[in-house]
Amino acid sequence: MSRAADLDGVSATQADRAATAFRHRHGRDPHGVWSAPGRVNLIGEHTDYNDGYVLPFALPFRCAVAAAPRADGVLAVTTVGDDGVPRAAEPVAVADLEPGRVSGWAAFPSGVAWSLRGEGVLGGANLVIAGDVPTGAGLSSSHALQCAVALALLGMADRAPGANDGPTLDEVARWVQRSENDFVGAPTGLLDQTASLRCVAGHALFLDVRSGAGEQVPFDAAAAGLAVLVVDTRAKHSLADSAYGERRAACERAAAALGVPALRDAALADLDRLPDDLVPQARHVITENQRVLDTVALLRAGGLGRIGPHLTASHTSLRDDYRVSCLELDVAVDAALEAGALGARMTGGGFGGSAIALVHADRVADVRAAVRTAYARRSLTEPRLFTAAPAAGAGRDY
Repeated sequence: MSRAADLDGVSATQADRAATAFRHRHGRDPHGVWSAPGRVNLIGEHTDYNDGYVLPFALPFRCAVAAAPRADGVLAVTTVGDDGVPRAAEPVAVADLEPGRVSGWAAFPSGVAWSLRGEGVLGGANLVIAGDVPTGAGLSSSHALQCAVALALLGMADRAPGANDGPTLDEVARWVQRSENDFVGAPTGLLDQTASLRCVAGHALFLDVRSGAGEQVPFDAAAAGLAVLVVDTRAKHSLADSAYGERRAACERAAAALGVPALRDAALADLDRLPDDLVPQARHVITENQRVLDTVALLRAGGLGRIGPHLTASHTSLRDDYRVSCLELDVAVDAALEAGALGARMTGGGFGGSAIALVHADRVADVRAAVRTAYARRSLTEPRLFTAAPAAGAGRDY
């Protein structure tokens, strides 16, 4: 039985879609189907590559990979779009994969195969991919794809995480990060891969990125009479854009100027020792780490309804200090707050993507309407809105 994602009453079985498409393309059943979810980061943005704290949960949206091994060492990847039309990338020998060898969407699964080749996973494979994680929405669609591909390739090599000879999920996350950093060329941290792999249903993952220690913190908004409303602004973003890399480089320069391993080790009192141009980035990371800790403390104490001000403060910091927000994100956040949301913030890398709002369940329709109205007044593309609750992390479907 494949997993079914349920979102605002809409059922989607991406594993079945991938398996059916595999049969149509290859004339036989796949060896197996693996899937991984997108994620919402409740709070803790741009802290992961500063050795800090994050608090994501997995979305019901998933990317599924139906796979079977090949004896010729070739990687052949096909993706099935929303229109049901399969699109095949040019097959390439796993032994020939190198950064720059593959471009476009196929670089993401190819990069995983390249990264795992360095860990002794050498075989070729037929992969057919289907998913419903919105692309360009800041909900980690690329990492859902890469994590599902990693689990498929490892599973076919009898090295599934948790098996006798298998890696840990943290090791898989680092291998996926290497594929994106060094093969795709996007300087991402470890938040998204780890969230997709390690999150569990009904919980947010409190992760100390430096140590890898994680705590599954119960997060049941419905039981508290609340909902998390996600606003996909439809303003596309790309983590490979130069602005993201510039922010990361600024953090590295600030840590070096302070003589600390990462900004996780800095305090607000240290800001006086930094050049003016590095103060805003450092201030965001320092205060954002504290907001994660404060939010987790409230959740542990059953205070889910009191985390709103931390979410809003996070957005203010991302907008004013880290400068990764945009008009669409600010309009969504402001409209949600004006309509009664308890807190709201952009989520993800920024420069577009999605925002989230913590809302009383009986006010969700009002907040939805307010956001849509605010977009229409500014002639912005109508956003996609949905409520989300913590879903299961990555795994084998069948």
